[in-house]
Amino acid sequence: MAASRCLVRLVQARRSHFFRRFAAYSSTAGVQTINEVRQNLAELVGRKAPWSVGKDRFDHLKPPESQKELPVRFMKDSYQEAVIPLGTDETLQPKYINIHNLVRFGRILENLDTFAVWICYQHNKIEEWSTPPIVIVTGLVDRIDLRAKAIVPDRDIKLSGQVTWVGSTSMEVSMNVEQINEEGLWSQVMDANFVMVSRDPQNQRKAYVCPLQPETEEEKQLFLKGEQNKKERKKEAAESLLKTPPNVEENKLIHQLFLDTLDPKSITFKARVKPAGSIWMEETSLKTVIVCHPEQKNLYNKVFGGFLMRQAFELAWATAYVHCKSRPMVTAVDDILFRKPVAIGSLLYLSAQIAYTDGNYLQVRVHAEVFDPKTGQRDTTNDFHFTFDKESPVQPVIPKTYPESMLYLDGKRHFREAALHRVD
Repeated sequence: MAASRCLVRLVQARRSHFFRRFAAYSSTAGVQTINEVRQNLAELVGRKAPWSVGKDRFDHLKPPESQKELPVRFMKDSYQEAVIPLGTDETLQPKYINIHNLVRFGRILENLDTFAVWICYQHNKIEEWSTPPIVIVTGLVDRIDLRAKAIVPDRDIKLSGQVTWVGSTSMEVSMNVEQINEEGLWSQVMDANFVMVSRDPQNQRKAYVCPLQPETEEEKQLFLKGEQNKKERKKEAAESLLKTPPNVEENKLIHQLFLDTLDPKSITFKARVKPAGSIWMEETSLKTVIVCHPEQKNLYNKVFGGFLMRQAFELAWATAYVHCKSRPMVTAVDDILFRKPVAIGSLLYLSAQIAYTDGNYLQVRVHAEVFDPKTGQRDTTNDFHFTFDKESPVQPVIPKTYPESMLYLDGKRHFREAALHRVD
């Protein structure tokens, strides 16, 4: 694990230097705001205002038939910056401020989702395309790591990023978030990796994207890391607890937790008692239901992925807040897979639960599913994973059933992954 952590930190250092190389000679003067990015995206894609119409606006477009017919791009081609002008536009502050007089992390998630889509369209920008014949959507939030304990609501925030890896129909976008500090300098507050996918807008099949050619040694390392990330995701999917049994170490852990909860006064497997100072996992759940209105639509008349992330995060934070009885601080987000789009008019069920605890940290999982009242059908759309820090020991969470034990092990896996990227 120590070797893995050293490798992660080496890549992080190279990545930070890579961003500084592009941004060193720029300021926010003349940089587009995140609201302007949204407007430019709408114009680029050609979105129509009413959500119920405009579904045929892609009918005349034909996506490329192979990647070979597309031009090669370089990382500098997709590099973009955008500013959230909280320090210069006070009218924005009420939208971003939270109850602790800090920036709402959920709003940053929305901005990152929009920004990642914009970056990918810049990577695939071709003069002959007045309207791009591809649809770019978020496939996966691979990682978001916090590098600062607080983001204040009265100083400008800058987003920067570019495409750092490309497959045939998918792209990895690396983004950096900075804020003006007390000395008036830009200071990193978080970094993020999103995997975006390209679709044929007419039949929703995969669509090819421009290939990427790394130039410098730094770029080659970032591209290689993208390849490694893809392999690791395949490995993790193959080893998912929904497909394979726990390993030997995990089985021992779950059995020990079971033994620790047996009632010593009763010689039976059924009598269970909580260890002193702990709480049953089933007692940590919070739920909510959201009606998905047209207000939350994206460019393609589905629910905006950033909106889903914000709602999931705020439920996760509330769950952690109730458990900690004090303000928890988010330290990492990982492995948010967008399994299927959410239609306007859907009922979105969100269920949050503390899956794992370790010292000062707790891992919260949010399960999202859409419900069709007419048919009674439920479909999972996302699972969200958030790591929080209380900065003092948290009450341990104990699973009671086998499904809860699997959630506990899954939470432990996500927590260990977050620990690899943590900057102490």
